[in-house]
Formats: sequence, C-alpha cells, structure tokens
Amino acid sequence: MAKKPILKETGRVMAGRLSEYNESGTRHTFARLLGYFLKFPGRTILSLLMAAYENLVDIAKPFILMLIIDKNLVPGRNDMGEIVLLSILYGVIVVTGLVAAVTHQLVLTSLGQRIMHKLRTELFAHIQRLNMKFFDNNASGSILTRVSSDVESLNSLYSSILVDLVKEVMMLVTLLVTMFSLSWQLTLVALGALPFITVLTIFFRTVAKKNFVRVKAQLSRLNGFMSENIIGMKVVQIFHREKEKRAEFKDINDGYYKLGVTEAVLNSLGNSLIPNLAHMLALLMMAFFATELLNGTILVGVMYSFITYTKQLYQPIAAIAQQYTSIASAIVSADRIFDITDKTEFDEDMESGFRGDRIRGEIEFRNVWFAYIDENWVLKDVSFRIGPGERAAFVGATGSGKTTVISLIARFYEIQKGQILLDGRDIREYNLEYLRQQIAVVMQDVFLFSGDIAYNIRLNRDDITDEDIRRAAITANADAFISRLPDGYHHPVGERGMSFSSGQRQLIAFARAVAFNPAVLVLDEATANIDVETEAAITDALGKISSGRTSIYIAHRLSTIVDSDRIFVLHRGELRESGTHEELLEKGGIYARLYSLSLQKPNQSLGAAAEEVE
Repeated sequence: MAKKPILKETGRVMAGRLSEYNESGTRHTFARLLGYFLKFPGRTILSLLMAAYENLVDIAKPFILMLIIDKNLVPGRNDMGEIVLLSILYGVIVVTGLVAAVTHQLVLTSLGQRIMHKLRTELFAHIQRLNMKFFDNNASGSILTRVSSDVESLNSLYSSILVDLVKEVMMLVTLLVTMFSLSWQLTLVALGALPFITVLTIFFRTVAKKNFVRVKAQLSRLNGFMSENIIGMKVVQIFHREKEKRAEFKDINDGYYKLGVTEAVLNSLGNSLIPNLAHMLALLMMAFFATELLNGTILVGVMYSFITYTKQLYQPIAAIAQQYTSIASAIVSADRIFDITDKTEFDEDMESGFRGDRIRGEIEFRNVWFAYIDENWVLKDVSFRIGPGERAAFVGATGSGKTTVISLIARFYEIQKGQILLDGRDIREYNLEYLRQQIAVVMQDVFLFSGDIAYNIRLNRDDITDEDIRRAAITANADAFISRLPDGYHHPVGERGMSFSSGQRQLIAFARAVAFNPAVLVLDEATANIDVETEAAITDALGKISSGRTSIYIAHRLSTIVDSDRIFVLHRGELRESGTHEELLEKGGIYARLYSLSLQKPNQSLGAAAEEVE
C-alpha cells in the first residue's frame, strides 16, 4: 500500500475551511492570549507577587551563606551572635519561600483552570452559533481536535508558562545585577556560553515549531479517521473492510508516532544541554580562578555564591528557552482555536429580527435559486405556496432538491436569489431562534443524545414537563414501547440511541416534535427505515400530529402522501408538477409514471422509483 503523506501541503485553503496555521498572526495571537489574564486581574497580580518573592528567596539564600562563610567562619572573625542571627534569617527565608511557592502554585492552577473554563465555554458557544455551511466545509475530526487537544495545549501556558516566564526574566535580571556587584570578572566568565546557547535556542525553537504544526495536523487527521470509522463501523463490517481500515489507520498512526518521537527528541535535547553547561562553567570557573582563590584575592564565600549563582543563572535561561518553544507551540494551538472563533461570516444572528405570536404556517417560495457551491444550482427558479394547516409533500429523485427545501425553510442556508415567505413575511426578517421554534424536523436518520428518553424528548427545555413528555409520547404512539422498558422514560439512551430499533428512534423523534408543539412539522423521509407494523403506528400518529399545523413530507413510501393537500414534483432542481394525487394522475406526467411504477414495485422507495422514471 502506498504511504500517504504525513501532512499534505496545499497552495490555498478552500473558502470556509479551517487552516492548520497562520504565521502572519503570531503577534496578534500572543496578545490575545495575554488578554485572558486581564479577565482575572486579582489572581494574576498575586501570582506575580509570589513569583517575585520566590526569586528574592533564591538570591538571598546564597548571599546569606556567603556572609556567614567570609565574615564569620575565618580565624579571628567568628561572631556566634551574628551567625545565629543570619541562620535564623536563613530559616525564615526558606520557610516563607516555601509558603510563597505553594501559594504561587495554587493561585496559578486556579488561574489556569478559570481561563481554560472560560476559553472552552466561549469556543463551544461560538461553534453552536455557526451555520451549516461551516460544518459542511470542515471535518468533524478537525473541529474536535481544536476543541479538545488544542484547548488542552493552552492549559500549561496559563497554569505556569507565561507567569513563570515573567518570573524567570525577573530572576535573570536580579542575578546579573547581584553577580556584577560582587565580581564583574567572574560574571563575564559565567556568561561565556551565552552566544552558543542563543544559537541553540533559535535552532530548537524553529525546528520544534515546524514539527508541532505537523503534529497537530496529523492529530486532526487521526481523530477524523477514527470518528468517521466509528460512526461508519456497520458499513466497514458489512463489506469486510476491517483489515484495509486497520492498514489505513496504521499508516496515519505511524506518521503521528514519528512526529511524536521527533518532538520528544527535540524537547529532550533542548532541556538537557543548557543545564549541563552550567555545571561545566562552574568547573571552569574554579580552575580559572584557583590562584586568586588560594591567595585570598577572591574569598571562598564569594566563589561559593558565584558557583551557585552560575547554576541558577542558566536555569532561567534554559527555562526561557524551553518556555519560548512552549509558547510558540501554544500559539500554533491558539491560532487553530481562533481560526474557528474568527470565522464570523458563518455566525448566525440569534438576537435581532421579528418575534411575534405563533405563526399560522403559510409558506411561499418565490423564484428561489440556491446553490451550496458557487453557481452549481440545486434549486432553480422554484416557486410554490403551502397554505396554513395544509399537508404538502415533495417527491423527486435523490439530489432533486427535496431536503434542500427543508433546510432553506429553517434557514440553515441563505438563498442566492428569490424570496421565501412565512405568513407573508420574508424569513430573513424573523428572529432566527423564534423561526426555528416554530418548525420541527424529523429526519430519516434520527439522532439521539446520551442521557435518557425524557431528556431526548425535552432537550433541556424547562417549560416541557414530565406530563407534557408523556402526552407527546402517547400522541406519537411511542408510550407503548417506552412504558415496557425497565426504567420507562428514564431508561438510559446510549450514544446515538443505537440500543433502540430504527422504528423506536423514529417514534421518540415524533414525540420530541410533538412536545415542542411546532407550527410547521417537517418529515424528511421519516418512515424510510421502519417496519410495516411501526409504519402503521406512525401513520396513525401522523393524523394526530398534523392536526392544526402545516405539515411537509418528503416521502419514502407513496402511501404516506396520497392524501396530501398538495404534492410537488421536483426534477433536477426544478419544480415540474404540483397538485393533488388525483390531479397529478390526470396530467399523466412524471408523478403518474412514478405512481404506476410504485404499483408494480411496491417495495421500491420513491426516490429510486423517481430516478428510474427520469
């Protein structure tokens, strides 16, 4: 099997698609990350104060020991009172430094978790406001990686890195001032490896950053592949493609593994080289100034403090180098997150617009043209009217535009030409939340959330009581099977409701629609995947459900639409025929041929029959 590239580079990104990384936005992204600290000023200031005190403790401890060694541990200069006083001071500094360190860590952890909570909440809220076009253009795996992995990558940034970076810079400046005040010669020797470290840091930062971009892109691909195959596992098993899918997964996983190893090697080298240089410099310092140390030109306490300070000097340098790389990696993750939040062109406005009482349910399309991509028209100059309380049906082959009509009524997409009216008002004038409250859609592939049956009917709507749920289930003929379950309406629902049959999921979806009491009810081939017995239960429920509201059917079986007030026949995006069942039969057109074929092949779906007729 040919190996797939770890990361495919392309010259441009499709409009609306998420990009992997935007180099030009680095400074702006970093400023936005810092802005989250301003949302929690108290904890931020407290953590900086604790960090500053920790630095003071680290500087003071060698300095106090130097005073004890050079002033009180030499012949003729051993003042025990001063030694005791300095020892007590040393102990106080150590204890308060420990308290400061613990406080610093607790405050930082709290600060980081608060920022992460806010970031996750904002990101999820924004994703919920995005329209369907965004989700059409982007794989779920890529979105999930940004919401989970990329957000988690920022955790250490807020929990330690940024505040510690300030701490290390403060420590570096304080150390240099202290060291130069004691001996400029020793300080220059201690800084001898700085040019080499600078070059090393730039190299590791550049290589690590490029590798991290590839890691994130490969992880998105891995998550997308897993998500897609878990959802489509039934297809994989039916066609016995387990072996081939494992090979594909191994290919992607191998690429992620290699990139992960590269990241580990880069981090290991970068983290170990710089601290070890400090020990070598301390050795060279003692050898270089051995003569001065022996003849007393340099005091023992000063040399001791300088060796300690030299080791401490390269700790913040190493930390800054490491944190710089970590910040660069976090910026990659942040850029991918902000790539979602910045796509405001896909935002749905849920605030403005007209709100009224319950709508009557009159729907009218006037010369509507619509395309998902450019001018590849799915609907072409479509015009029709459905009166309030009428039962209408749409018939046509797969791809003729039936489901698109439903999506446009609910404003999941915006039309390019024409006008859609609801009760005589352009639907673009309605408040979007209000509009969708008036419409309930029962899809062919019912989606159920993890929870219980009552939750899946109510969907967190507080004004729907348990009694409302039961009444809705009775109306939808779902109460019979729900009542037989061990926990009734509190029976657990697994992921996607796969523990229920297709018919049971459809009945729950009907009950959900009834509970929300819409003015317009849409059934998108809602009887396609059910048995004859369940269809009888649903057919019986349809009359009760449709009463008093406009109903629109995209039918799988002809028996569900023959009694419709109006039937619309779509052909390649155009409305070719409309009328009642009897009127269309008299015309002898597409519908009449479709009806004749359905009598000959009663088990064939209308969509397949329509394709055969065309």
